[in-house]
Amino acid sequence: MEQEITELFTLISEAKHCIALTGAGVSTLSGIRDFRGKNGLYKEMDAEKIFDINYFYRDPTFYYTNSKDFIYNMELKQPSIVHTTLGKLEEKGFVKAVITQNIDLLHTRGGSKNVIEIHGSPRAHYCIRCQSSAHAEEAILAGEIKARGFMEAEEAAAIVQSGEFPRCGNCNEILKPAITFFGESLPVHALAAAEREAKAADLMLVLGTSLTVYPAAAIPNITQRSGGKIVIVNDMETPMDSQACLRFWDLAPVFDHITCLL
Repeated sequence: MEQEITELFTLISEAKHCIALTGAGVSTLSGIRDFRGKNGLYKEMDAEKIFDINYFYRDPTFYYTNSKDFIYNMELKQPSIVHTTLGKLEEKGFVKAVITQNIDLLHTRGGSKNVIEIHGSPRAHYCIRCQSSAHAEEAILAGEIKARGFMEAEEAAAIVQSGEFPRCGNCNEILKPAITFFGESLPVHALAAAEREAKAADLMLVLGTSLTVYPAAAIPNITQRSGGKIVIVNDMETPMDSQACLRFWDLAPVFDHITCLL
């Protein structure tokens, strides 16, 4: 496997536009449970309700009560070797962008600057009566979350950890994070940016995702149709395994070795 990892590093270092697509598997190394893995959240009876938009409308307290420990205590979780290595690869100019399905903010904390959060982000919280998700996304992209009247992740986390719920200062409605729940459309700007990066890429690293959730799962196809190569590192089979130029099953040894080569 060491020879194949060295081959992977050569591909990364020689690529003109290398990007990464990441899923929950990259954060399990940080102690955050994934959704569909062996010990994933979806093994639990009510887990799907946490991110069900219709259930949020009925009872938003359910989301906050059940996500308190894995979304609103992120400072207790540290970036993994995958997050920090991707950050170093970007710093050296090898990786141009990270497209992530994750909502844990660990890529940013790991040093990546160009992070495209296609499932939204808890960076901003907005009132479903007084504000809109589209404006929240624009505030996140502009880096003006508080300035544009939205609650930042750190403030929301402090409230949730205290046992309360973040509320609108205008109507007292419980705020919703700018995370894409089931039943909502993906953030428009993020999805468009992800598609642009995928089309430009001559190499995509598919990391820690089973490629089963659409439309995110279709992103590697854009790179492949544009003539780019796909490398997959995931502990479960994916629909694109046979089309990958390199296939690995364990993230940690791959990125440990790449770190040594940097």
